[in-house]
Amino acid sequence: MAACAIAVGWVADRLIGDPRRRHPVAGFGQIAGALEQRAWRPSRTVGALYALSLIGSVMAAVATLDRALTRLPHMRAAFRTLVVWTALGGRSLERAAAALADAVKGGDLERARALAPALVGRDPSTLDASELCRAAVESVAENTSDAVVAPLLWAALLGAPGVAAYRAANTLDAMVGQRSERYSRFGWAAARLDDLANWPAARLSALLAIAWAPALGGRRADAWHAAFVDGKAHPSPNAGRVEGAFAGALALTLGGLNHYPHGSERRPTLGAGTPPGVSDIARAVRLARLVGASATGLTALLVWSLRR
Repeated sequence: MAACAIAVGWVADRLIGDPRRRHPVAGFGQIAGALEQRAWRPSRTVGALYALSLIGSVMAAVATLDRALTRLPHMRAAFRTLVVWTALGGRSLERAAAALADAVKGGDLERARALAPALVGRDPSTLDASELCRAAVESVAENTSDAVVAPLLWAALLGAPGVAAYRAANTLDAMVGQRSERYSRFGWAAARLDDLANWPAARLSALLAIAWAPALGGRRADAWHAAFVDGKAHPSPNAGRVEGAFAGALALTLGGLNHYPHGSERRPTLGAGTPPGVSDIARAVRLARLVGASATGLTALLVWSLRR
């Protein structure tokens, strides 16, 4: 994949955001949902076949289209850029976080709770203003890795088929990779595949957030400790690293008791700063932009250097 496809795809996401209609990821989700209704069994094996067949089909389809455009270099470049653009979700993440922050700032907690599911999977009815702010900051941190850095990294490593396969895996994790009674076994493979695919991006995202800590009022040493010491106690092998790095970089404390439709889970304390307030959501978004821009430059440079 040419470096320009990564760079232009990221710029398109920054300027436009997600396609408002006929989004390929939404179409994939509809197909995956229909198949899940037919294939579901309380079985890890069936769930693994479900996830692998969908991810493999997406990867094969994109690889076939990419090869078919070999003799049309301009169209091939446009196709690759389109794949990167539709895989990214940074601008949409920022819009969702800003809308929630505006609602909390205006004292409209009912609206903020209604907006919360666009960011987090928690039960919004339990969230007060403070918890809404914490949820937003944690979501911005985790999804900067999942929806920005990871697609860019897989685009650099495996081209258009790789980034499409990653986005498919990430979408399936959001759909069935939950700890609910229905998906605890069926969604196990989707969740583990997503963990594996996000492992390198989470570490890169954490390192970039640590590097930018002084620009947001934090200390690199605090961000490192929160990411790689505090983050070890997090049940997710990836979210704890990124959320910890953001906590330290923003001089905040994250973590606590989260309520989900399937039950409550206590997250470890990340960082040693103050609890997040509404103004910290904008600071988290600023850090996310810096991390995303840095990741774009690094991955484009990686592709360019490999092509020399």
